[in-house]
Amino acid sequence: MIIEVKGLHKVYKNGSIEVAALRGVDFAVTPREFVSVMGQSGSGKSTLMNILGCLDSITEGEYFLDGVNAAGLSSNALAEIRNKKIGFVFQSFNLLPKLTSLQNVELPMIYAGVSASMRRGAAKAALARVGLADRGKHKPNELSGGQRQRVAIARALVNTPAIILADEPTGNLDSSSSAEIMSIFQQLNREGATILMVTHEHDIAMHGRRIITFKDGEILSDEKVKNPIKAGEA
Repeated sequence: MIIEVKGLHKVYKNGSIEVAALRGVDFAVTPREFVSVMGQSGSGKSTLMNILGCLDSITEGEYFLDGVNAAGLSSNALAEIRNKKIGFVFQSFNLLPKLTSLQNVELPMIYAGVSASMRRGAAKAALARVGLADRGKHKPNELSGGQRQRVAIARALVNTPAIILADEPTGNLDSSSSAEIMSIFQQLNREGATILMVTHEHDIAMHGRRIITFKDGEILSDEKVKNPIKAGEA
């Protein structure tokens, strides 16, 4: 299993008030899966994503990422796991505006201690993989929204993570750019990438092979997609 979650609870405390964001969640993700996570605002899906990305702690339960129990690890150990095991793609792209596309893609490798020459080659290859081989010198404000998200995907890929976590990756994009991004995700999945994507759009979720739906901090349903939408199709 790439991801295994057992009896996961997350409670946020604000003074004497406790809010249960996750209530005993259990599920697993196997290598090469493409899983969509859906749910209304406040359903727990964003909290789950933060925990899976080692950005938030667990109140109770266990979380195994690629065989490592992330619960109870130190902040330094979690940071190392985030850098080596997880590729993040965010709705807002999270690109540094003063850096070129190539430099943005190189960032995870800098944190990983990869040499400059190896970084440059790997970053160029990652940009080529998402169709942006000719945009390496462009800064984010010189790119369209879809191109910026493709740079973010290249950055997520560059350290060959165990899993790609995508949080509303098409939320800021028009329908044409969304189709481009979903096409890239589907291609990466066919090539062996494991993808877990949070989305509130059912048609976007249907590009995956499995949909987990959350409600009130619990899993409402967990179903395979019989006929995934191929990107570009209505």
